[in-house]
Amino acid sequence: MFLALRDLKFARGRFALVGLVIGLVALMATLLSGLANGLVDDGISGLRALPLTHLAFQPGADSTFSRSTLTDVNVEPYEKLDGVEASALGVSFFNAKRANGSTIDMALFGIPEDSFLAPRGEARQALAGRPGLVLSDEFQTDGIKVGDLLTVVGIDEELPVLGFTYSGSYGHVPIAFTSLETWQDLLYGDNAKGRFSAIALKADDGTDVAAAEQASDTEAETKDAAYAGSPGYTGETSTMSLIQNFLLVISALIVGAFFTVWTVQRASQIALLRALGASRSYVLRDALGQMAIVLVSTAVLGSLLAVAIGSLVSTNAPFRLAAGPILSTIGLLILFGMIGCLIAVRRITSVDPIMALRSQP
Repeated sequence: MFLALRDLKFARGRFALVGLVIGLVALMATLLSGLANGLVDDGISGLRALPLTHLAFQPGADSTFSRSTLTDVNVEPYEKLDGVEASALGVSFFNAKRANGSTIDMALFGIPEDSFLAPRGEARQALAGRPGLVLSDEFQTDGIKVGDLLTVVGIDEELPVLGFTYSGSYGHVPIAFTSLETWQDLLYGDNAKGRFSAIALKADDGTDVAAAEQASDTEAETKDAAYAGSPGYTGETSTMSLIQNFLLVISALIVGAFFTVWTVQRASQIALLRALGASRSYVLRDALGQMAIVLVSTAVLGSLLAVAIGSLVSTNAPFRLAAGPILSTIGLLILFGMIGCLIAVRRITSVDPIMALRSQP
């Protein structure tokens, strides 16, 4: 590492330039990781918070509530399974008008009053009482209070706010709960016929819910698999992953291009080292160690800056940084950079020591 450290000291400008580029790539990659996590939370946090393990949909619904219609007949096979709790679940999107004329969007979840989806006693009492809404805590930031009346747009039905529950959203819209009967009245009117969107299942570890799928004429998905049915979830996550992958590839190309040029400029010096007896492995370790110092230091600094920026914007945008994704982003950035360096370093191992002798007077 002696030669590598001397190069870093005497060619500070060149290494600072490539370090700046790598740091910016790390900054963008970390910010994109936080934005991706934030979009996921904004899309499925309400569904993720529900105490269920599986969701059963109408065949061909692709885990999308709006494409699925089931009835009590579909629930019965699941209720017969040992170690499984089953509950009807209705999900749809509504707009509601406040007394001041402003409107709010809500992802309305309709559940039976005795459902395991409402484990708290006060929630069961609210669902069993007069028709009303139990809103996500996020609605309180809009100034909505218990007792306020909200008019569901289109149906023009007034419903009181009965209380608030944990924060969460579905399809980037804050969630609200109501009784299954109220949800059916809002969506179907007098023609509900016992219909709802899906069946929520809470199965003990090791319980095979697939045994009831055929009998119930449904398709059961794990909770994680059902996230794909959230509006925009698949497109957003795949787009963010694609952008992050492009950044990693760009980082590898930047490091590889820089190191290739740097190696060409140092060819005579490297050849002289070889002529003086330095082994290929020594020269290789020296070069890789040099780039590892640049990659690790600048990638960490770029990610730390991204964390600072993210803490400032998290209150105004769907943004959440987590230690796992940050560390994996830094690790992949360093890995791809070292791969680019390895591709370029092949030039070093092929330098002929005779070049040094020919270049000397």
